[in-house]
Amino acid sequence: MKPQSRNNSNHRSERGGSHFDHNNHQTHSQHRNDHRSFDHSRNNDHNGYHRQRSTQSEQTDVQVEVGQRFPLTIKRLGINGEGIGYYRHKITFVPGALPDEVVVAEVTHVAAHFLNAKVHQIRKESDHRVTPPDTQSAEVGGFELSHLDYPSQLAFKRDVIRQALEKFQPRGWENYDLRPTIGMADPYHYRNKAQFQVRQDADGNVIAGLYKEGTHDLVDLPEASTQNEATMTVIRALVKMLQELQVPIYNEEANSGIIKTLVVRSSEASGEVQVTFVTNSQKLPHKRELLALIEERLPQVVSVMQNVNQSKTSLVWGDKTTKLTGQDYITETLLGKQFQLSPRAFLQLNPKQTTRLYEETIKALDLTHADHLVDAYSGVGTIGLSLADRAGEVRGMDTIEESVDDANRNAELNGITNAEYSVGTAEDLLPQWVSQGWRPDALVVDPPRAGLADTMIDTIMQVQPEKFVYVSCNPSTLAQNLVELGRVYRVEYIQSIDMFPQTARVEAIVKLVLR
Repeated sequence: MKPQSRNNSNHRSERGGSHFDHNNHQTHSQHRNDHRSFDHSRNNDHNGYHRQRSTQSEQTDVQVEVGQRFPLTIKRLGINGEGIGYYRHKITFVPGALPDEVVVAEVTHVAAHFLNAKVHQIRKESDHRVTPPDTQSAEVGGFELSHLDYPSQLAFKRDVIRQALEKFQPRGWENYDLRPTIGMADPYHYRNKAQFQVRQDADGNVIAGLYKEGTHDLVDLPEASTQNEATMTVIRALVKMLQELQVPIYNEEANSGIIKTLVVRSSEASGEVQVTFVTNSQKLPHKRELLALIEERLPQVVSVMQNVNQSKTSLVWGDKTTKLTGQDYITETLLGKQFQLSPRAFLQLNPKQTTRLYEETIKALDLTHADHLVDAYSGVGTIGLSLADRAGEVRGMDTIEESVDDANRNAELNGITNAEYSVGTAEDLLPQWVSQGWRPDALVVDPPRAGLADTMIDTIMQVQPEKFVYVSCNPSTLAQNLVELGRVYRVEYIQSIDMFPQTARVEAIVKLVLR
């Protein structure tokens, strides 16, 4: 069974292809590597790669060593944005390489059925290659496609969905209406949240950034083209303050020091900024001086929190969060509705595209004022509350009590009286509501990367709401889920939306109707 429950802080973090907002259960490098191994297993046999080029035995017999270099023609992009070529019929993944390029590849990892390599030299360059604005983009995640022009990024993201459908082949997939990906007018400076690790470099300078691919070596990111200016301004100022005050910085090897991570979230609507210090101890040396400097130099910061995480695991967040000063929340506005956000509340990281995502969801559901709507995997209620004035009644659920509290508070904040959120899973609550005589006419689901749990799919098939929209952040699990859902529902269309430009991730809105 695929897990359904999720923490509101890590829901779809990555969704994100988002490595500025680390998954709560993984470090950056672990998150990338786990997804890399998962996705490569799909790429290895996707579209019959093995059958096209060779037998499996031929692939495993290729003798290759780490560090070996060879010319390679790139055939296509994989679902993580890597270039894919074949060395003596063995599939080879090369991050940073583009289709139709001829590169000199240098092997970095040898596996039984595939090779990983890096670009040593580009002999023939793609017409679609551009110069990335970030000099560190090749070292850390979150910039997988920054060397590809934006129209080609949008085409790639639509093709990733097609690839997943072709692999899992849900009923009628050949005739699905795959609509062109909705992009941004300016595909930079869109991220409203930064979650940067903090360390000291060899010279004792405080730095904040992301881990280098496959390591725990921190790459300082004084600038990042995908982050909005508000978050980066605050991050840079905080780093300077920590240096000035000589606040003890976490040392991972010794498990000593205090400041581990800086989490900064901004509201596009209000300009408010929330800061959370993730610390290795409940103590925060120089706390009074630090808060005074924040008040003096960063008037846009209206909320300062401390989250304590004393574990040596890859968890970013600990269980305990306390307010140091200011407000409990910052407020964001989407489609005219206000949402209060606590530090760990989930909200999409791209405000402009979030509005478009919800507009497309509203259009796909086509609600009437008589409809009973279920908002599953609701988080703080952003989708359901955005739809409430178009429905008769909205009921939502989440497994995280804090998320449900936020959702109900957000309903009250917006004067919404026909929406209520409960703690629990849809597969538990939906049958209870049906047995009590409340049957949903419409359903919207917005699950994490793991997709819908088997029990959730079973529940949907039993209840069979007439209107059904699936908001997905992972084409692979979406295609898998559609295999089962396709027995009862027909896919009317799939609308992809680019929530994370410069990355390989894509969101999709799927309109399903009962057969």
